[in-house]
Amino acid sequence: MPKLVQFKVTKCDLKQTNQIQRKILVSRGLRVMLDSDLAKLYGVTTKQLNQQLKRNVNRFPRDFAFQLTLEEAKIVAALRSQNATLKRGHHIKHPPHVFTEHGAIMLASVLNSAVAVRTSTAIVRAALMVASCIRCTKSLPGAKSHACSSVL
Repeated sequence: MPKLVQFKVTKCDLKQTNQIQRKILVSRGLRVMLDSDLAKLYGVTTKQLNQQLKRNVNRFPRDFAFQLTLEEAKIVAALRSQNATLKRGHHIKHPPHVFTEHGAIMLASVLNSAVAVRTSTAIVRAALMVASCIRCTKSLPGAKSHACSSVL
C-alpha cells in the first residue's frame, strides 16, 4: 500500500493564490486569464508568451486559449481600469489572448522554467477556489453565479 504524503500550504502560497484569483475573468462561459497577467506571473514578457503560443499552436485548442474580439478587449480594459476611457495613444490595437486553467498549465510546460512550474500550481489552486466559490454561490437561493470573479 503506498504511503500518503501530506503537502503543507504556506502563507506565501495562499497569498499568491489570492492574487491570481483576482485576475481570473469569465469570458465566453470559461474562466480565463489574460496573456499579460500570465506573462507577469511566469516572469516573461507578453511578447515572449504570445510567441510561444504561436510556435506551439497545436498544443492550445480553442478551449485552452483564444483571442478576444476588440469589443471584448474594450470591456476587459474598462473592468480593469478605474478610468474606463483609454488615454491618447493607449487604444487597443491587438486584442489579448486569454488562457483557461488548462491553457495556463500547457503554457507552463511550453515555457519550461522553474517559475512557470511553481506558478502553474498556484493557478490551479486559484481556479479550484473560484470554481468552489461559484458552486457554493449557485446553491444559495437568489445568488448570482459570478460573485467571485469578474464577468466578461
